[in-house]
Amino acid sequence: MGEEVEVEVVVENKQVILRDYINSGVPKETDMILSTCSLYLFRLRMRSPHSFTSRHVPSFTPASQPIVGYGVAKVLDSGNPNFKVGDYVWGVTEWADYALIHEPNSLFKIKYTDVPLSYYAGVLGMPGMTAYVGFNELCSPKEGERVFVSAASGAVGQLVGQFAKLMSCYVVGTAGSNQKVDLLKNKFGYDEAFNYKEEQDLDAALKRYFPQGIDIYFENVGGKMLDAVLPNMRMNGRISACGMISQYNLEKPEGVHNLMEIIVKRIHIFGFIVSDHYHLYPKFLELTKQYIKEGKITYVEDVAQGLESAPAALVGLFSGRNIGKQVVVVAHE
Repeated sequence: MGEEVEVEVVVENKQVILRDYINSGVPKETDMILSTCSLYLFRLRMRSPHSFTSRHVPSFTPASQPIVGYGVAKVLDSGNPNFKVGDYVWGVTEWADYALIHEPNSLFKIKYTDVPLSYYAGVLGMPGMTAYVGFNELCSPKEGERVFVSAASGAVGQLVGQFAKLMSCYVVGTAGSNQKVDLLKNKFGYDEAFNYKEEQDLDAALKRYFPQGIDIYFENVGGKMLDAVLPNMRMNGRISACGMISQYNLEKPEGVHNLMEIIVKRIHIFGFIVSDHYHLYPKFLELTKQYIKEGKITYVEDVAQGLESAPAALVGLFSGRNIGKQVVVVAHE
C-alpha cells in the first residue's frame, strides 16, 4: 500500500440551509437561509483504492446541513479510482459551491460534453430517466394509443409527450397557464393541451379531448386530477405514477373516489422510484442523446443565476412560476 499524503486546502463555501422543518403548507423563501462557512478540502495522493470506504449520506439537519438535490458538478479531487480530477458528474449533491460526496454510487460520470452540462440535470439526467422509464419501459406504449400527461410542461412532462409522439401516439397535456399550453402544442408537439385552471369540470374536459378514452396516463399531480382520469381510462389502461404535486403541501391528503374503475377496467397502476431503474441509464442515454442530435427532442430550461436564487426558484415550483425545467447555475466552471 502506498503512503497517504494530505495537503489541506481551505475554501469559503456558500450553501443553502433549511431554517427548520416544514410540516405543512408551501415552502417560503424565508424557510431557507444562505450561509457561508469554511470547507477543508484534502488533496489525497497515492491512496490505495482499497482504503476508500463509502458511507451512507446522513439526513440533513435544519440550521446545520445544506439541502441536497440533483445537480451537475466538476470533480476537484477524489479518493475514488472511478472519478478523476476534472471529470464532470451528475447526481445527488449539496446546494453549495463545494460539496464532499460520501456516497459516490449516487453519481454518474458525464460521458458527452457536446451538449449543455445543464442537460444532465434535466433531459439527460434524472427527469429524463423518469420520463423514459415511466412511459417507455413501464407503460409499453403502442402506436396510435391515447396518452394524457399532467404537469405536462415540467421537467418530466415535456419529455413524456415527446417520447409519446415518437411512438406515434395521440398526446394531450395539461398545464397551469395559457403560455404553457402554447408551449406544449407549439414547442413539444402535443396534439392538444388545456389549462386546467380554466376548466370547471375536469371530467368534461377529458371527455372532450378523449372521447374514446385514455390508454396511458402519466401521473404527476394526483388528487382531483387522478379522480377525473380514472373514469376516462380505457380497458387495460396503464397509469405511471411518478409524483403527486397537488398533495405535497396538504396537511390532510385528498381522497380518490373512483378507485372501483381500476378493477372494472383492469387498469394497471405503476408507482415507481426512478433510482430503482438506473441500470437502464446507458440505454436511455444513447437513445435520448441521438434524439437530441437528430432534433427529434427539444428541451426548455428556466435558468436562475447564482446559489442565492435557489430558494426563490424552489418556491416558484409550487406556484408554477417556472417555464420548463428549473435550473440554478451555481458556477460556470
